[in-house]
Amino acid sequence: MPSESSSPDLPQPHRAGAYTFATIFAVESFVRSINSTVISLQAYDILGSAQKVSVLSTSVSILVLVLTLMLPHVLGRLRRRWAYTLGIVLMITASLALGAHVLAGQAAGALMRNVGAAIMNISLSLYILDHIRRTDLARAEPLRLSLSTFSWMAGPALGVWLYVNFGPWGPQLTVMAAALILLAIFWYLRLSDNVNAMPAGNIAPFNALDNVRRFIGQPRLRLAWLIAFGRSCFWSTFFIYGPLLIVESGLGKTVGGLMISASQAVLLTAWISGRIAQRHGVRKVIAGAFALGFVMSVAAGIAGTNAPYAAMACLLMGSVAASALDGVGGIPFLRAVRHRERQQMAAVYRTYIDFSELIPAFVFAFALLWLPIGMVFVIMGVLLAAIGLVAWRYLPRSL
Repeated sequence: MPSESSSPDLPQPHRAGAYTFATIFAVESFVRSINSTVISLQAYDILGSAQKVSVLSTSVSILVLVLTLMLPHVLGRLRRRWAYTLGIVLMITASLALGAHVLAGQAAGALMRNVGAAIMNISLSLYILDHIRRTDLARAEPLRLSLSTFSWMAGPALGVWLYVNFGPWGPQLTVMAAALILLAIFWYLRLSDNVNAMPAGNIAPFNALDNVRRFIGQPRLRLAWLIAFGRSCFWSTFFIYGPLLIVESGLGKTVGGLMISASQAVLLTAWISGRIAQRHGVRKVIAGAFALGFVMSVAAGIAGTNAPYAAMACLLMGSVAASALDGVGGIPFLRAVRHRERQQMAAVYRTYIDFSELIPAFVFAFALLWLPIGMVFVIMGVLLAAIGLVAWRYLPRSL
């Protein structure tokens, strides 16, 4: 019986290059960016306080973390192309729940959106590991992030504008339309699942706890996870609490959306960070980016709601540091992961996103009971400084 990839009724799969994955990731980023800021603003409208938004975010993040670790087991022998398709379908279903503008829909929508993003992230990472040589990662990864800049520049501001002017369904209907376009592009490209003799492109079932133990037992993977965790903590804090700081300072929701979109314009600098890393080393770029993120986060927190424009300026400078980490921060993992463990370790590595949403939200839920909202960025700055010191100390100088 002929394999799925050789069926005469389907386009033949092919080996993809850096621009192919950059295109897919750009469209995927647009899908996720449209309601990225809307979610926190809508939760604030429903719940009425930033502290309650933190509690909701913590609860959702715990569920997403458990489901992420179980994804390969749940998906079983599902081929990667169908796994990625499932992720897109979950994004569409999430928008249907979020459009209802009720607490239950908010929780369910946020959960499905994050799980869908996790499935797409794992699947696309495995495709990249199959198709892109390790020696090309320092060029391919910054290119992928840089091309997604245009999506993140437009998406958050567009989503908030649609939310303010057309209500909850405005941004969610746009997400669904963009997701259908992503689905069409993905299936048109027909990526090969079996490059380098990978096992039929499947996300194989596995024991989640065993894989976590194997991951923790490898120092290079632990360090790669910590770096990605710190980078993601900045973005999750910025996306959730940045707009809330703007709203509590008396400025409009639209200003918060514009700030998020403006922060994404600096993702173009991810390409520059890749060039610098090629010349001076990944280690120096990562450590320097954490140092800049520390200074700018603390400054933004001190400015707070009393000086919202100064806080915005500092957060935008902090996003320059985060974009540098976006450009090269994933390279330690891609170079460290063993070929035979790519599928298992990619799922464990991906939990940095879930932990970056869970741990800060949990800490901030308590901090905001007594402290003003600006202090979340001071706390974040201290975390970035600590991770930067660890990265400088333990990343190989040859990286």
